Amino acid sequence: MTTPPTAAPARRRRWRYLAGFLVLVALLVVGGRLAWSWLDPLGERTIDRSQPVLLQSIKDMSRFEAATGSFQVVVDLEKDAPFLPDAIKGTRTLFVGAGGVDAYVDFSGLSGSMVTVSQDRKEATLRLPHAELEKPNLDNSRSYVFAQQRGLLDRVQSFLSSSPSDERELYVLAENKIAQAARESDLRARADANTKAMLTGLLKSLGFTKTTIKFSDEP
Repeated sequence: MTTPPTAAPARRRRWRYLAGFLVLVALLVVGGRLAWSWLDPLGERTIDRSQPVLLQSIKDMSRFEAATGSFQVVVDLEKDAPFLPDAIKGTRTLFVGAGGVDAYVDFSGLSGSMVTVSQDRKEATLRLPHAELEKPNLDNSRSYVFAQQRGLLDRVQSFLSSSPSDERELYVLAENKIAQAARESDLRARADANTKAMLTGLLKSLGFTKTTIKFSDEP
């Protein structure tokens, strides 16, 4: 049975219409996605409305920053309820704290009795206080919560709470542990040695041929 002469052109027209429709749909989809990504109606933007920085005070420094120690600690903090399993009530947080501690020698307390110069100005003796440690300075870009486990009640409480989780306790613990590690390290001894070397070079550049640098507890 042969196809009527008018049936083949009609079928071809239908295929053309269908192909054109599919191309139009594809263009609309691509165009819609491009417009959506460009307009981004559901996206969020960041607007910085912070006030200008105000200079509150300027303090003259009279100390020598002699050494800096870099520290890192992993804080493992667990909180649980005595009569409930951890899956119901309890949290455990692993926090990586990284920061530095500066060691300095304070020159502000130096008096005339602590500096002795010979009559010919060839010899000089200085008596200094030992180095002290600054408060740890945590680096926010390298300090973060590594892992956290929370019980069901804690998850519900966090979901219903309008305030974000408070990480101040973790930062305080990390600072305390880093401060303790700095006290137990040789950071202050290194600062003492660096201060001696700095002052010795400075006095020799001023023409002193013999220099003696002692600390307050040395005979």
